[in-house]
Amino acid sequence: MYIRDVLRIYLVRISVFLICFFPQTHQSQDEIPIQSRDDAQNKDVKVGLVLSGGGAKGLAHIGALKIIEDAGVRIDYIGGTSMGAIVGALYASGYRAKELDSIFRSVNFDTFIQDLLPRDAKTFYEREDAEKYAITLPFDNFKIGLPQGLSKGQNFYNQFSRFTAHVNDINDFDDLPIPFFCMATNIETGQQVLLDKGYLPEAVAASGALPSIFSPVELNGVLMTDGGVSNNYPVNEIKEKGAEIVIGIDVQDSLLPQGELNSLTNIMLQISNFRTFNAMKDKVAQTDIYIKPAIMDFSVMSFDKANEIIKSGEKAAALKSEKLKAIARQQKPSKPKEKVPENSENLLINGLYITGNQRYTRAYIRGKLKLQTPRVTTYEKLNEGINNLSATGNFDRVSHRLIDGDQGKELALNVKESDNKMLLRFALHYDDLYQTAALVNVTRKSLLVNNDVLSLDVALGDNVRYNLDYYIDKGFYWSTGLKYEYNNFQKDFDFSFIGQFREIPDLDINTIDVTYTDHTVQAYAETLLNQTFSLGLGAEYKRLQIISDTFGEDEDQVPRTVFENSDYWSAFGYLKFDTYDNKYFPKRGILFEGDIHTYLFSSDFTNTFDEFSIAKAHLGYARPLFQNIALNISLEAGTKIGNNAINSLDFLLGGFGAKTINNFIPFYGYDFLSIAGSSFMKGLITLDYEIFKKNHINVSANFANVGNKLFSTGRWFEDPEYSGYALGYGLETFAGPVQVKYTYSPELDESTWFFSVGFWF
Repeated sequence: MYIRDVLRIYLVRISVFLICFFPQTHQSQDEIPIQSRDDAQNKDVKVGLVLSGGGAKGLAHIGALKIIEDAGVRIDYIGGTSMGAIVGALYASGYRAKELDSIFRSVNFDTFIQDLLPRDAKTFYEREDAEKYAITLPFDNFKIGLPQGLSKGQNFYNQFSRFTAHVNDINDFDDLPIPFFCMATNIETGQQVLLDKGYLPEAVAASGALPSIFSPVELNGVLMTDGGVSNNYPVNEIKEKGAEIVIGIDVQDSLLPQGELNSLTNIMLQISNFRTFNAMKDKVAQTDIYIKPAIMDFSVMSFDKANEIIKSGEKAAALKSEKLKAIARQQKPSKPKEKVPENSENLLINGLYITGNQRYTRAYIRGKLKLQTPRVTTYEKLNEGINNLSATGNFDRVSHRLIDGDQGKELALNVKESDNKMLLRFALHYDDLYQTAALVNVTRKSLLVNNDVLSLDVALGDNVRYNLDYYIDKGFYWSTGLKYEYNNFQKDFDFSFIGQFREIPDLDINTIDVTYTDHTVQAYAETLLNQTFSLGLGAEYKRLQIISDTFGEDEDQVPRTVFENSDYWSAFGYLKFDTYDNKYFPKRGILFEGDIHTYLFSSDFTNTFDEFSIAKAHLGYARPLFQNIALNISLEAGTKIGNNAINSLDFLLGGFGAKTINNFIPFYGYDFLSIAGSSFMKGLITLDYEIFKKNHINVSANFANVGNKLFSTGRWFEDPEYSGYALGYGLETFAGPVQVKYTYSPELDESTWFFSVGFWF
């Protein structure tokens, strides 16, 4: 008895000793309990996947998902934020990791991020604005504001809606093939918002509305921005959904060292990361399998490095491969994923429902959509119509949803009209004719009627110019407008140039200084046959002055010679067809511009006026020859019909430019306005090589015949009288193209350089 008691006491002491000095350890992160085969058969572990936000770094999620799939892990819940929400939503809706890889490699992220709408989605008014102004700011009540974001996210929304069309009837995200939720932030309160119901593309757009890049998204009366602001790694939320084991993929930024805090962007990024970085310390401990890809060398905008980022996700997940397989052994086999059904390109749309419009009528919206119901259309045509509506700038957001019906689909369209009715816009430009200019524009929308626009351009610099334009845009109905343009420039010309306008004495001078001034007022009506085809007609008043201070005297004995000082009244008509994908560096498309002016009356400064007409046409064609090489061919012709005594409106060839007035025609090898005639025929061929993104090297050759009665005499078909060649470099920038041209003319045996910076206006 005594021995038994002594042994019992020793056993207790040994037990206490072991407990004190070798305490039971808690299960550490990444330590997954290995169960016996019998236990595994009796239990089915629920696995949640958390995907953090991180912009382009979030592409690493795709690589990690490949390894998770290969390990056989069944994902039961997905929670994501920002880019994690985008990848997670697609995976939850049925896509496999390899399919996501294909999708994201084919996406043009520049188009998504900058909301670059196709050029043919814009009317001619909207194209002119997009190809003229570098900066646009709200200016309501004459107070300068800032836009909510660089992009409305329209292209992203359109494409994501199509990718998830097979689940567009699901309103509860728990009913997706994998239950899903995403995080957004209430921009008014800063509180997190968990989105697990509604329309999937809208929820994901709200979660991914990266501040300053994308405009906030309004859902259910709440204005939301990127979920990463409040909760970039929703591990607690996924556990509340029922996840027993959590796999987390973390692609968010770490705090930058002092040496890298050298820019406003990095400093703002550092400040925004304080909250999420500190919160991650606790969240990592709650994650069973924590995957942290090596993405320090990439930024949130490194979409051009998609391949490297995806591979970094694969490498990081591969390090956890055995632990992932251990999780898979604790799960019952899951059903193989069904392939996401391919959407039929054709859509039968039986009805259109529009909500949110107040100022803009249903007819205006339907006209921009180019949609009559019932109608069989395509996703491409539908997105084109949505882009047409967005391109007007009258709507902050255009949300749409296709609802399955008994036969076909119903299109539910919700628009958020822009509160900005007044805009302030800027641009800078230099060329060899007008010299330096800074453009300031004030635009007022809905001034008298909902669809009208009043726009004032003032170009300040070496040669002041201004335009005042008022038009009522009725889309495919007849639009009407009034326009006033003032153009002015001074230039030294060869003395022979002025002989086109009047006979002058033989003076011992080589050049003369000419001041060219043009005032033009037009009243016009225009109809769009589609976004790329328009027909217009109107009436025009023009006052034209051509004056030189080089020689002669006026009535006040001031050195001056007036060569032209007449008022002209004319009727005109024009036809435009433009499918070029880029105004300055087209790779594909067709351009046709035809114009005829009939001059009916004149104040007749030269006492030689008689009614005459001027007709001209321009045909261009662009097509890619190879991946980065495009061929551009154009033909231009013009002729005067009737009185040949008035030569101040003749065709003047020479120089380089994308926007000219009257009958100025660019021609390589010759300086501006060097070749004159009442008729001309010109051909131009250009090879453009985009050596790397937005950088172009091009070679050009142009040929022309110029003279009087060129077409009636058949001289237009003779060997070219004038020729010129050009070698150029062009860079596309947000403020317009920067172009340098070296040109040479064999007839003159001289070379000429041309420079231009910025959009032409």
